[in-house]
Amino acid sequence: MASEFSKAVQLGLKLSKRIYYGKDNTTVSAPPLPASMTTETGTYLPTAVMVYAEINEPAVVDNPDVPSYQPYVHGRFEKPALIPLQMHGVSMDVDCYLDTAFVTVSGAWRVHCVAPSRSCYCRVAVPIGEQGSLLGVEIESSSKLYSTQLITLEATEDADKVSSSKDGCLIKGQIYTLKVPRVYGGTVLSLKVSWSQKLLYQDGQFCLNVPFTFPSYVIPMVKKLSKKEKIIVNVNSGAGTEVLYQSASHPLERIRQGEGKVGFSYEREASRWSINDFSFSYDVSSSDIVGGLLLQSPSLHDYDQREMFFFYLYPGKRISKKVFRKEVVFLVDISASMRGKPLENVKAALLAALLKLNPVDTFNIIAFSESSLLFSSSSLLATKEVIEKASEWIRMNFVAQGGTNMSASLEQAINMVSKTGDLLPVIFLITDGAVEDEKDICDAMKSRLMKGGLTSPRICTFGIGSYCNHYFLQMLAQIGRGHYDSAFDVDSVNLRMERLISSASSIILADITIDALKHLDSIEFYPFHIPDMLSGCPLFISGRYCGKFPYNVEVAGTLADLRNFVVNAKVQKAKDIPVDRVFARRQIDALTANAWFSGSKQLEEKATKLSLHTGFPSEYTSMILIETDKSKSPSKSMTILEKTADFKGQKITFLRSLGSGFGNIQATAENRPPELAEPKLYETSDMIFKAAANYCGKMMDCCCCMCLIQSCSRVNDQCAVVLAQLCAAIACFECIDVCCEICVCD
Repeated sequence: MASEFSKAVQLGLKLSKRIYYGKDNTTVSAPPLPASMTTETGTYLPTAVMVYAEINEPAVVDNPDVPSYQPYVHGRFEKPALIPLQMHGVSMDVDCYLDTAFVTVSGAWRVHCVAPSRSCYCRVAVPIGEQGSLLGVEIESSSKLYSTQLITLEATEDADKVSSSKDGCLIKGQIYTLKVPRVYGGTVLSLKVSWSQKLLYQDGQFCLNVPFTFPSYVIPMVKKLSKKEKIIVNVNSGAGTEVLYQSASHPLERIRQGEGKVGFSYEREASRWSINDFSFSYDVSSSDIVGGLLLQSPSLHDYDQREMFFFYLYPGKRISKKVFRKEVVFLVDISASMRGKPLENVKAALLAALLKLNPVDTFNIIAFSESSLLFSSSSLLATKEVIEKASEWIRMNFVAQGGTNMSASLEQAINMVSKTGDLLPVIFLITDGAVEDEKDICDAMKSRLMKGGLTSPRICTFGIGSYCNHYFLQMLAQIGRGHYDSAFDVDSVNLRMERLISSASSIILADITIDALKHLDSIEFYPFHIPDMLSGCPLFISGRYCGKFPYNVEVAGTLADLRNFVVNAKVQKAKDIPVDRVFARRQIDALTANAWFSGSKQLEEKATKLSLHTGFPSEYTSMILIETDKSKSPSKSMTILEKTADFKGQKITFLRSLGSGFGNIQATAENRPPELAEPKLYETSDMIFKAAANYCGKMMDCCCCMCLIQSCSRVNDQCAVVLAQLCAAIACFECIDVCCEICVCD
């Protein structure tokens, strides 16, 4: 889809050269591409919130203010071109709580490229940051209002409408796009979009990066137009300690400061829009491990009236922190579906991870497909010589072929790791597939790892693409007190996998317990096994309870030198922090993984209600786009827990699910590559005859094509059919593209 989107934008920019802005203005053109970049690498993918005009008929392209002579163009594009709309203003509000940022971008985009009497669809594209979740889109034109809303799957009159929906999808797993119905030329669209994303934790600092880079071709061509760019950032650490501002990409001005809180703003009249993503970092941790526990009462509309708690533990910044010696086993899927980019990126990440092992660590590698290959019969010390041999073994043996047999290889890895307390066993499972015995695997691992302790293997999982069952991988990581990550975009496999291995290998505190949890009347928390503390990641636990917490809770664990460690965590009420929303995605994912594993309808219902209450998408809710005519008063909207609704007077568009899904066993059995799982941006079932006519329609300005049409008008029906079939054959070989390029560019 990424390549399809980029090509559509590239064609749209060529079409926009037809637009005349008057004698005192220049025409819009795409900036030259760097020599090292092409459309295939995603050059034209949006790097900030963008709106595009979808052009099916080239004839509609014109300046709505200064109509010009445009040679009449016949026909339609088989797939629409995307012309980036010019942006008239943009603002961004960022609220940071603990390790989560809530981002809202508002702006105005004008349909500057369509004649005033003609209309087009408009496509909104929203690049979302690290581990992001779309929370809502609101669009306003002169006559219409559009807004997204989550509903239960049962609330749809026809569930097939959701599964067969062709709109609302993710490009490369991180760019959300949806289509707005007909908009007339000259219309200004006001857009407000919200999402959440994770703050990365690096060297004791929280770091935020928000896509905010605008290309030059969205700068309005109208003179004396006010172009304002505004950013507001609010930070509430929840820790009660001073927030230390470190750096930012844009010149922020401090506007408020308080205990654990700080606010910044940035505003300017822009000659051109931001050319950098917005980055921001701050420090809230101390030099040593520090923790706290926040309490919050449920709102009146909350489906669960139990009290909520949120526990955090920061690793601190001590450079001398000692990490556990590890016995690492890398369990890598080399089935035929991994052929090409996925396996090459996995190899690169694995080779980089080997180089970061400490010489006192031991490791082994198991490559599995239908059978398994072992680097060594036992784990070996991570010396330079052994790593060189392992690197050569990977290059020789990582050949994608065969099916996927995961359980036997995982059992082999569990049996291989040490049974002594000298080394902490860690298993990394990397796969792109789903298998039939996933629940059996979880059951087996649960029985094997029930005792816990330092000798119990930690299992970390990494999923590639949409064909693997990400909830199985999350469940397996929960059972193994490990960590999970994924890459839905094959190009991001290297970065994300290397980051997971690096962070999950740096364990500084193991076997963590929180004494107060044992004395409550009842408790439910996620993840249900407390994972180890890593040097590069804060630890967060959230849940519901009945009972009463003491003023301080004692947190204990084992350090890398096997000494006991105890720290007191202060208990306090959460102030001005929507902690239920901060932890919503984690809780929904954990509930969904547990519901999948246990088959519990009660857990499914909990995940559904939490999704509707907090606005975070889930596997059990669907997003719709509601269109309302401004001239008509909207009917009573559906409450979040209703199962049926009457949207009288409003048009509803069902959007694709934003969940990662429960895997595709058939696709895995057929060894389909992960790239095939991504939906098409434009899906059509038109016949080749129509496609040929569309291609021909693009060339109507060409004298050769005009002669052909004039000739067709003078021949009988049989001759016309023969000529159309000839055009269809040529279109199949894309020979007409050359003429189309000439028509559009010249």
